[in-house]
Amino acid sequence: MNRDKTFAGIPVENAVYDNSKIVLIPVPYDGTSTYGKGADKGPAAILAAANNMELYDIETNSEVYLQGVFLAPSIDESSSPEKMVNAVEAEVDKYLSEDKFVTILGGEHSVSIGSIRSFNKKYDDLTVLQLDAHSDLRPSYEGSKYNHACAMHEASYMTNLVQVGIRSMDSIEIQYLREENLFTSYEIRSNEYWQEDVLNCLRENVYITIDLDAFDPSIMPSTGTPEPGGLLWDETLRLLKKVFSNSNVVGFDIVELAPKEGFSAPDFMAAKLYYKLLSYKFNL
Repeated sequence: MNRDKTFAGIPVENAVYDNSKIVLIPVPYDGTSTYGKGADKGPAAILAAANNMELYDIETNSEVYLQGVFLAPSIDESSSPEKMVNAVEAEVDKYLSEDKFVTILGGEHSVSIGSIRSFNKKYDDLTVLQLDAHSDLRPSYEGSKYNHACAMHEASYMTNLVQVGIRSMDSIEIQYLREENLFTSYEIRSNEYWQEDVLNCLRENVYITIDLDAFDPSIMPSTGTPEPGGLLWDETLRLLKKVFSNSNVVGFDIVELAPKEGFSAPDFMAAKLYYKLLSYKFNL
């Protein structure tokens, strides 16, 4: 291993598996997206941006890479959505069995199905905190229950699903919503206490899944299905910092970056978000 093969170019001693508390799994899968393509290029773009990121975090006064970040081999299974989901589940199972803090970079949102399955097996009474523009609750779409539009359907009845930033859905999804755990972008703008209300919905163990289209397209245009009226950077970090301070965050994924050639700001924002979440996990 050399430094150009490590996360963010960190020293090799902070990137070998045995020395690492954190595992990062890239899943460059984009097999079911239905509008803008390119999420398969998201992990590579985020990792490239991370190579140009400062490793000292001002807010937490920390260098979280010192906890060790192992960049795992990417999961390249793409023969079918189901096989991809099963491959992700098996890989996450392996690392969780060795008590690593497991994180994923997608890829489209369907990669989260396998990850959530694995975390749900390990942790009792799991909350899945979804930041997303779309509810992703269809039981199936275009012939598959592993479509990106179905990414949260299984979680809706297998876990305590809490949804934040939602502003687009099909009417068929209404029956699968938990109204008390739903925080649409419209409600967020009319409730100054929305973050505290989100925290009240969480249970002890929390898995976070962030579809980057949760953010407003003005700051995150590089997604397959951008929606106006999204979350902004500072308010999102305030929420996430509170979640890490008040709950046991057991893992997370960041998905749906569809990078645009010659436009690196969204890639860097996703890399910064990834590193910020690690900083919250290990330094709050």
